[in-house]
Amino acid sequence: MAKPLVAVVGRPNVGKSTFFNKIAGKRISIVEDTPGVTRDRIYADCEWLDHKFTLIDTGGIEPRTDDIMLRQMRRQAEIAIETCDVILFFTDGRTGMTADDEDVATMLRKSRKPVILVVNKVDSQTMNDSIYEFYNLGLGEPFPISSVNMLGLGDLLDEMVRHFPADRGNGEEDEHTIQIAVVGRPNVGKSSLVNRILGQERSMVSDIAGTTRDAIDTAFVRDGQRYNIIDTAGIRRKRAIEEESIERYSIVRALAAVRRCDVALIVINAEDGVTEQDTKVAGYVHDEGKAAIIVVNKWDAVEKDTNTMEAYRKQVIEGLKFMDYAPVLFISALTGQRVSKVLESVKAAYAQTSRRITTGLLNDVLADATAALQPPFTAGRRLKIYYATQQGVCPPSFVFFVNDEKLMHFAYQRYLENQFRKAFGFEGTPLQFILRQKKQKED
Repeated sequence: MAKPLVAVVGRPNVGKSTFFNKIAGKRISIVEDTPGVTRDRIYADCEWLDHKFTLIDTGGIEPRTDDIMLRQMRRQAEIAIETCDVILFFTDGRTGMTADDEDVATMLRKSRKPVILVVNKVDSQTMNDSIYEFYNLGLGEPFPISSVNMLGLGDLLDEMVRHFPADRGNGEEDEHTIQIAVVGRPNVGKSSLVNRILGQERSMVSDIAGTTRDAIDTAFVRDGQRYNIIDTAGIRRKRAIEEESIERYSIVRALAAVRRCDVALIVINAEDGVTEQDTKVAGYVHDEGKAAIIVVNKWDAVEKDTNTMEAYRKQVIEGLKFMDYAPVLFISALTGQRVSKVLESVKAAYAQTSRRITTGLLNDVLADATAALQPPFTAGRRLKIYYATQQGVCPPSFVFFVNDEKLMHFAYQRYLENQFRKAFGFEGTPLQFILRQKKQKED
């Protein structure tokens, strides 16, 4: 059964992300004293007294604004409210009740969802008198807490789990959820692609570079398979980013999303081709050993003839030679062209990166490969490969027992990789070769 969803909402700068990070047990949301730092919905799986649930952090709600970005932030919070089971409405005990708090309270009452009123930043017992004015919001008893100092969190969480739906179970899951990270430079259409796959306005979309700041998780099910798609901030060159800027932390989270994914969608702009920064992003995915699909977005904006796609595919492969195992998809997130192929490719790539080959079959292919092309001599000695075995998956990793690790030339290792791919497929995933020296009497 799906875990209960708990949305953390409120006006900007009331400490929602600090609370979110404390409960999640790690720094997932970006926390700054600047209003508007959290723009999207951020998800984390949490547990309290054997109750498993998913916590959703949201951007601050500013009811009275015409600013496009702030309106989109408010829409993201509204979506969280629509989809959740319980709402934690955060206010600020230091500043007291505001007109914006009253407007948010009115919006929450209309949701007809259980709402728990939280007065944050009550850092000592002497501040408890400040909570009484919040009764005027008409949402019942306020819960005074201090997220920073971890005060009052137990009582709040006890009240929260009381409102969980009775039929949700404890959130146990058996089948693997395929983790998808959507990465690329700024403004290549990552968020638009995520929204098109999900069929909803899940991520904020704007022509302003840097609109997405956090790595945003969304779980969904398609054709019986569970997925979690992670929209990430655009990754710019290091020298273009200030050392202590919010963007720097955003990119750290984008790279962390790659590390925890099963399959990465590397999105490039069809109008630009493969840029130097695209190569760096793809190189990071490759170095992390992740399955990958190269998604050429905005294909609708390219003038085409009968050979355009194939010629472009060759250019992409040439620009990303180290990732020639990755399939190339040509899509338009704007029109939906071929977006339906993306999840098919993700599922296929995950099947390949998690594939196991029996030791017997593996060594049959290895014997044929070495018989067809013997290892070359190096410094008067020839490499001997005694046998191989698969050590792990995601990516498929193989251990070769040899007479001397130093005798394995890069070109011959590349030859063996090509033979393995020819025999077993492995499209969409890198392969990892590990050499282990095994002394033999004849050596």
